[in-house]
Amino acid sequence: MEGRKRRLVKRWAVLGAVALGCAAGPARASTVTDLVREARQLEAAHEEDRAIRRYVDALELDPTCAPAYLGLADLRARRGDTREAERVYSVALEHVPALHAALIGRARVRRVLGEARLGDSDLERYLNHEEDLSEMKELAGWYGEEGRAAAQLAMWRRLYATALRIGAEVAVVREARATVRALQLLLELADPVISPAEADPVRLGLAAMARRGG
Repeated sequence: MEGRKRRLVKRWAVLGAVALGCAAGPARASTVTDLVREARQLEAAHEEDRAIRRYVDALELDPTCAPAYLGLADLRARRGDTREAERVYSVALEHVPALHAALIGRARVRRVLGEARLGDSDLERYLNHEEDLSEMKELAGWYGEEGRAAAQLAMWRRLYATALRIGAEVAVVREARATVRALQLLLELADPVISPAEADPVRLGLAAMARRGG
């Protein structure tokens, strides 16, 4: 009898522990959500140091909390703590590799830090996953700032082709087409599509097509 009683007590103890564990999951998630919400409210009230603390508290509870990473990194960047912002974005990508917003954020802060090629690499990596016209345009602009005219032309061509395929606004398509033409003219000597060998009729035809915008 005593043995049966002990088994029942043990069984209820196990069931109680399971029940507590299931309850702890949503409660913990709710706590993280509340911390992020409080951090945003503190930011709005210009209590930035306390906001940072709340974001950190949220991440200590849940190291995969994307809104906490993005909020903390953005706040660090706005305060001028650019290197720290880069670190937060990097940690975010370690824990949440699919957090593409962190790639964009890190790309931008790396450029502020003077690490242009690393910033380019981050945005290129993002564009391998997303057909984002605005980020294509931003990256093309970065290439231009770096004097990488050929890469700039390639990105504008990609943007133009993507805009046509997805049916983007007419103004976007026109801007892309005009920019491609302008860059082609600037790169006439370097771009074999519009500067072909005179004896090659095929390349001459491609050149004419390029000047007409296809």
